[in-house]
Formats: sequence, C-alpha cells, structure tokens
Amino acid sequence: MASKMEADIKEATGLSKIKTGYNKVFGYYFEVSHSKSEQVPDYFIRKQTLANAERYITPELKEFEIKILSAKDKIIALEHELYQQLRNDIKLVIKDVQETARALAELDVLGSLALVGYEENYICPTIVMNGQINIRDGRHPVIEKFLKREVFVPNDIVLNHDDEEFLLITGPNMAGKSTYMRQAAILMIMAQIGSFIPAREASISPVDRIFTRVGASDDISTGQSTFMVEMKEVAYILENATHNSLIILDEIGRGTSTFDGLSIAQAVVEHICKHIHGKTLFATHYHELICLEESYSKLKNYTVAVKEKGKDVAFLRRIIRGGADRSYGIHVARLAGLPNSVLKRAEVILESLEDQSHDTSDLNNRVIGGQSNNVVKTTTKQASDSPLGNLFTHSVVDSLLEVDVMSMTPIEALNKLYELQEEARKGGGK
Repeated sequence: MASKMEADIKEATGLSKIKTGYNKVFGYYFEVSHSKSEQVPDYFIRKQTLANAERYITPELKEFEIKILSAKDKIIALEHELYQQLRNDIKLVIKDVQETARALAELDVLGSLALVGYEENYICPTIVMNGQINIRDGRHPVIEKFLKREVFVPNDIVLNHDDEEFLLITGPNMAGKSTYMRQAAILMIMAQIGSFIPAREASISPVDRIFTRVGASDDISTGQSTFMVEMKEVAYILENATHNSLIILDEIGRGTSTFDGLSIAQAVVEHICKHIHGKTLFATHYHELICLEESYSKLKNYTVAVKEKGKDVAFLRRIIRGGADRSYGIHVARLAGLPNSVLKRAEVILESLEDQSHDTSDLNNRVIGGQSNNVVKTTTKQASDSPLGNLFTHSVVDSLLEVDVMSMTPIEALNKLYELQEEARKGGGK
C-alpha cells in the first residue's frame, strides 16, 4: 500500500524522485531533495530538514500510518488471544500429548540406535551379573566415525573384582590413553541403555554409576583454580563411588608440583584399592606408580604400545600389559610445531634432569612406599618381551604403515593381510 501511495504522489505532483520512509520519531514521511523542494504542494507539511533533503507528511500519509500501527497492535493482540486459546485447549489433553511425546522420543532413540548399530556392524552385548566386564576389540563410536584416512585401532577392556579391578595406564601423550578410558565409559552407557555396541564381542555387568575426572577446567568466577576443581571432583568421587561403580580418572595430580601431584595420585590409588574396590581405569604420567602392582594383587599395569626408530616415534594405539618409563612429551611438542631450537634445548635439559634422577636413586623409595627403582625397569622389560610387544617392533609394522587401505579392493586387502600374517608368523618363529 505504501508503494501505491508513493506512485500516486509522484503522478500527482510530478516529483519523480520522491521517496517514502519511516523512523520511530517522525513515523512515515515523504523525502524530497532541496533542489525539488519548490515543487512541493501546499498540503505537504514539513517535519524534518536534512543536509540534502526535506521530509514531509500529508494527511493521507498520517492516516495510513495510524492504520499500519494499529494493525500491528491488533496482530499482537490476536496472536496472544490465539496462543491463550491453544494453551487452554492443550490443558484438556495434556496427558495424551505428554505420553505421545514420550513415545515418539523413545521411538526416535531406539530407531537411531538400531540404524547406527546396523550401519556400523555393532554387536549385542551379553549382560551378566558376575561383576565382570569383558569387551573384545572395543571401539570408540564417535572417534571411529570421524576418522578419514586412518583405521581406528580397537582394544580389549577387561575389568573384574578378581585380578583386574584397577588398571593403571601409563604411556605417552597423544597415544590414546584418554580415548581408551572414555571408550570404556561410553560402551558401558550404550550397553546399559539397551544399545548394541562397537566391538567384536562383549559380556558386561551393569554398574551403578560412572564417575569421571577427565580434562582440565577452572571456575574463575568463584576463585577456584584448575587444580582446586580437579581436587573437588576427585573428593566427590572418593566419597560417592561404590564397589559396583566404574571410575575413570585421567592425570590426577598434574595441576601441582611433581612431588605433590605424585603423592596425591598414589594416595588416591591406594584409597580406591583399599576401601572402594570399584572397577577403575587410572591414566597417569607418573610412571613411578607402576611399582604399586606388587603391593595390590587386583591392580594391573597397562601401557600404550610405542615403536621407536631413532628420534621418530610411532604411537600404535594398542593398550598392552606393562608399564611405561617415559612420556615422549618432547616428541609431541615436535609434532605440535615447536621451533627446533626449543626442542634441542628441551632435550639437553631433559638429559640433565634424568642424570640427576639417577644420582638420587632413593627418590622412589621415599615416595613409593619403599619400592625399588628396579621395579620400573623390570615391568617395562616384561612389556617389551610380551608377544604383542614383539609384533609391534617387528618389520611387519613398516609394511603395514605403507599400505594405502583406502585405495585397495576387498580382495587386495585380504591378500595383503595374508602376506602380513605370514611375515608376522615367521618373525615370531611360528
């Protein structure tokens, strides 16, 4: 309607460049440049003067404005009336609406779980009540989905109250410790809500709750540091976890000094092993803790398989029995792109610190309850002597890394797998 009025005014006045506009102060107006202001009819009422133009209103335009503004009020009132009427109508059938919504939500969840289970070849876990969790070749459902040029490396998860109640996981940064633990938690949740899970096979005893302390965060608004938040979360877990809980703890004590953090980490391990006895995954860079395996029969050391070739390090993403004696932090820094000068200086400092550590060989005896440093070396050697360790250090890994899986046909992949298996058997003397 405004455009029609503008066209009529142009025709009636001969002002071809007249414009119609609106602002909150003056409402609707006609705008005419100064050069054409002498041609403005007498019934135009001046409302505002600009640098290059004058703004006018007319009785007809004012009437139009009143209609438009009143129409907006009527629209809002009508919308409110219809909304209130809808609310009143829904009140009469609110129970039916809620039940329908719940049913649709349940169908949506079950349908989604069924679809992803079918598309990704998930398996149906067996639910048992013997307190054991046994998952063979479990995979993280989210990370696996987003990997493009890599194949997700599956891992077994074994937890029970007999001999593997507490898994102490050591190993380098970026090698997959956190993924492994989060994977255990998410597979348990999926199994307990009735979903199929990404694994080869699984038998799972339900847990009453899953407690996690993963990642770093602070609460500056209340004056709590990252370490304070971490300690509060750990305190909550130690107070509320039970024999039937699954406990996930990642890097406890890393937010403070080395000795403080190591002491807290060991004390937490001992408290869980002595008093809570919940099924626990505990990842740490404090490889000094691996000697606790000798003190607690239900605690077992696990680490992430690593292949070294000079300064090159390959993280194989496999969780194997044994403990690590280093964290490969400088290697991760190199992957992140730190300058070579910084990396070389870090290596010199690290070597100096390690020499000092050897000179004070009684450090572990004071901190780790009198256990000998020889435990670290023995456990690491046992890990490297395991059959899985021999496989990872074999040249078959080099051949495997050279394979372009994404470009192979199924038959080519099967033939290559047979070749690698034969090579692995020969290398293992089988």
